Amino acid sequence: MTSGARNLLILGCGAIAITAITTSLSLFIYRQTGDIYLDRSRPGFLPDEEEATQDSANTTTYAYPDSGPLDTEELDEYLNQLRQTLDHLEDYSDPYAAGSLSDESLGIPAADAAPQE
Repeated sequence: MTSGARNLLILGCGAIAITAITTSLSLFIYRQTGDIYLDRSRPGFLPDEEEATQDSANTTTYAYPDSGPLDTEELDEYLNQLRQTLDHLEDYSDPYAAGSLSDESLGIPAADAAPQE
């Protein structure tokens, strides 16, 4: 092996080692400082106690089991839920208006505003 190839191999291994060490250190600090609990980029990722009970209380959506027989009664229930959803969508006179994308229409709970001084 030539000295250039050996130097390149040492450089590559060193870069991988430095990357692994710094990434591990940053993830360790992320967990130890508690910042992981502030990560709200994915709704429901780490819900508060209130959100968890609020989500479990919301049983208005129709859910069909993953396995089981598909009979006429189940199909009628599915079509009924589908009709309700389509009727709700057809109620929008202008689907591209700002109100169609509001938090309320999308079912996103409004964040409590911070008190102003």
